[in-house]
Amino acid sequence: MYLNCHTYYSLRFGTFSELELLQLAQANHVTQLALTDINNTSAGLNFVRKAKEFNIRPILGIDFRNGVDPCFVGIAKNNEGYQELNAFLSWHLYKGEELPAIAPHFDNAYVIYPFEKVLLNDQITFSDDEFIGVSIADLRRLPFSKLVELRAKLVVLQPVTFRNKRDFNAHRLLRAIDNNVLLSKLPKSEEASEGEKMYPVQNLATAFSEYPFILGNTEKLMNSCSIHFDFSEGREPQNQKTYLQSKEEDERLLEELCQKGLPYRYPEVNKTILDRLQKELGLIKKMGFVSYFLINWDIVSHAQKKGFFYVGRGSGANSIVAYLLRITDVDPIELDLYFERFINLYRVNPPDFDIDFSWRDREEMTQYIFDTFKNAVLLGTYVTFKHRGAVRELGKVFGLPKNEIDLLADGRYQSSRLDEVSNLVLKYGELIKGMPNYLSIHASGILISEKPAHYFSATHLPPKGFATVMFDMVIAEDVGLYKYDILGQRGLAKIKETMEILEASRPEETAKFDIHDIRAFKNDPNINDMIKSAQCMGCFYVESPAMRMLLKKLQVDSYLGLVAASSIIRPGVAKSGMMREYILRHRNPGRAKERAHPVMLDIMPETYGVMVYQEDVIKVANCFAGLDLGEADVLRRGMSGKFRSREEFQKVKDRFIGNCREKGYDDKLIFEIWEQIASFAGYAFAKGHSASYAVESYQSLFLRTYYPLEYMVAVLNNGGGFYRAESYIHEARMLGATIHAPCVNKSQPANCLYGTQLYLGLMYLKELESRVMDRILKERTGNGPFTSLADFLDRVVISIEQVSILIRIDAFRFTQVNQHELLWQAHLFLSKGMLVEHPKLFPPRHEKFSIPKMHTTDLEMAFTQLELLGFCLCSPFGLLKEPLRNDHGSRDLERYLGNHIDIYGYLVTVKNTSTHNGKRMHFATLLDQHGEVFDTVLFPPVAAKYHFRGKGVYRFYGKVVSEFGFLSIEVIKMLKQDYVQDPRYADMKTANKVFKEKEKRMEN
Repeated sequence: MYLNCHTYYSLRFGTFSELELLQLAQANHVTQLALTDINNTSAGLNFVRKAKEFNIRPILGIDFRNGVDPCFVGIAKNNEGYQELNAFLSWHLYKGEELPAIAPHFDNAYVIYPFEKVLLNDQITFSDDEFIGVSIADLRRLPFSKLVELRAKLVVLQPVTFRNKRDFNAHRLLRAIDNNVLLSKLPKSEEASEGEKMYPVQNLATAFSEYPFILGNTEKLMNSCSIHFDFSEGREPQNQKTYLQSKEEDERLLEELCQKGLPYRYPEVNKTILDRLQKELGLIKKMGFVSYFLINWDIVSHAQKKGFFYVGRGSGANSIVAYLLRITDVDPIELDLYFERFINLYRVNPPDFDIDFSWRDREEMTQYIFDTFKNAVLLGTYVTFKHRGAVRELGKVFGLPKNEIDLLADGRYQSSRLDEVSNLVLKYGELIKGMPNYLSIHASGILISEKPAHYFSATHLPPKGFATVMFDMVIAEDVGLYKYDILGQRGLAKIKETMEILEASRPEETAKFDIHDIRAFKNDPNINDMIKSAQCMGCFYVESPAMRMLLKKLQVDSYLGLVAASSIIRPGVAKSGMMREYILRHRNPGRAKERAHPVMLDIMPETYGVMVYQEDVIKVANCFAGLDLGEADVLRRGMSGKFRSREEFQKVKDRFIGNCREKGYDDKLIFEIWEQIASFAGYAFAKGHSASYAVESYQSLFLRTYYPLEYMVAVLNNGGGFYRAESYIHEARMLGATIHAPCVNKSQPANCLYGTQLYLGLMYLKELESRVMDRILKERTGNGPFTSLADFLDRVVISIEQVSILIRIDAFRFTQVNQHELLWQAHLFLSKGMLVEHPKLFPPRHEKFSIPKMHTTDLEMAFTQLELLGFCLCSPFGLLKEPLRNDHGSRDLERYLGNHIDIYGYLVTVKNTSTHNGKRMHFATLLDQHGEVFDTVLFPPVAAKYHFRGKGVYRFYGKVVSEFGFLSIEVIKMLKQDYVQDPRYADMKTANKVFKEKEKRMEN
């Protein structure tokens, strides 16, 4: 009898989930009901999926409203009707137009107008599929209305939004958040009635006892509705079924493409390769994944035509078919990639292909997919209320001052001292925490379905303009929709831009190598030496302090070693304690025979019996514990965070333990192995995935080795990497570049390189407007370099504030006029705020002004750079108030091994972490006064006493230690060093003395 039920996917309106709605219905003896969220269908699929467990027959619809103002409720007669309703809602969401008061005709859906709306709209005629909805609150007015005569058109429309008073209070708070008003200022019109509750069926029948025909009409309407989605284990995939016109054509094309790819990938084709190919092709056909492979092939083929760089990752990298189709660049034969991780008869979902494109190319690739495949949509996700956000929003709604909101959000309060309002904020913050706040887009997922997307959900248009479904990845897979992952990353853009720089400046160089010839790079001793010494600044995935440390500890000097390192660095291996064990076994191969179980060593000989990759879990579950591949795949999905059922996972765990006991393994060993599996949850990489990362790492390492300055410029121009831009600028200097501040005659918006002269981009000037940059570039390109400040001001429309930024950063240094004099000139040249927005017809005549001689010190320039760029181009050690007491650096660590050292360092990055018992500690990377890197660790007692206070130079005293050959300093004490007072604001009586002393030190 309930045709208008809301969940919390009626965003900032509803108050509980679709599962709680089903529980509520079951408790009230309801056997069928309709989910009709307000302008939203996020919960629809899961509502249908779970309804059977509650013995409830589900019906789907949409409550169409303009804001909170009801228009009508659409109820789907069947799946086609649901599609119609979704399409109608989507069209209005795209257009941003108000919904009409009168619904259009739907072939397979009913329309129910609320009683109040029918009266307001003076509706007197209704089609066969249109009805008038009467709530319990409307019953008192029904006898006095002419609508009572329309007996066949009246149905029960009792809205369900709340379970209790607490839900109603939460609803009011959500409405206040949505309207951005104080709770006391929330208009009643923005709230639902407190009576929008579900009553036991018998109570509802009693309420409508005077109008049994209304109950009859309602039951008849509901009985005529039926919705079905297949969530069974044997369900058919709902992805696009064929790439060409038929399954047979698809299979022929796939085989042809594989044959065509053989000579490109394998100069010599042997039986192992052919057997693997035939095995894969047979299974791909049997599982119905042919079109999935061909669609991915189509996507990467278009990228190749456009000259876009890409990397294929994920479990699909275990496939030789993917390798031959050039979806991936990982040879599964070379790496002995586990075929059953890629695909097996027990898995209904196709393998993952995560295809990375340059962040600059991703949008164009997405547009190509939408243009090519008619049923392409982006996958949705929900942004939920987190604790801090919920508390902040509710604090505003209750009118708390900002400082009190900050204390509550940060947890910096004593419960006993909180007032009633603060307690309410915390109480309701817990209630709305986890509720969806708004719809968003999955980071990378695209669905390409056989049926139109509206068969499953309404869609909305986020800012990028691509239609996006209202459900997430988990329910998509439940219903048989498997995503295509199209990601954007900066590493590929760095490689591509380096190639473009070389083609423009040294085209003869690009003819010497093929950036895609990974085989040549793998065997290059110079590249492998760079990996071994961890000189990887700016290189994809291998530049972080943790990775640099691991590479040194493992002494990695090969592609296979890098593949392993790429996965070992993941938290799954580290958390289990097996990272350290792996290093020990790697450095002492005999240890593996002593410590590893023979079965584990036999399963994973190349990783010394240590689980490193996702497929290792499948191997261990299958070979060690005797689980079949289907059960092993449940473990694999469970640890990757993609499982639905904890119960299913628990059953497999019990079977794992039971099987191991039957095999006679000791409980200590069983649970040790299980803990290793459990530690992988959400973190492990498939080996093919790690190998794909290693391919891109080798490409970037090749460029870093042979074209370091070009590569470093590309790194800077694409947002850097793990470190701040300042670090990459320093690295470029260490590699031989001369660094120049922005210049109006040399600089572009991005960084540019002239030989070894690196000119910083205008983009680093945070306050410089982009339109000013555009004008400078356009004028300089069209009419040549600027000859003076006056020439610049004649030719470029610019305000005094904007030209002051350029003068202060010394962008007119080619004039050889001091910047203070230039500022005077600019102020005298430009009248206050008067800009001429069109070119001058005749050269202007300038007055001659008499300006006193001025000078700018290097120290002043350094502080100006700090202000405008965020960093200075001189050594930060030259800005210190007190002179350095020693010249110790990274080069001295080996000499001090086991002893204490006093050393200065400029902070590069800090990693804050916690010990297993929750105590805070820090790992910090710094630059010494010679420009070289060193690492420190602050254990909890020291971390509790000393704190990093932002960028700057720190003085450390600590013990030099070595772990597997990696040197670091265990800090005992540290102190941040003060910079000299900014001379631009210093007391002029002492300024000259300070200038002379500092400049002398900087010169030395």
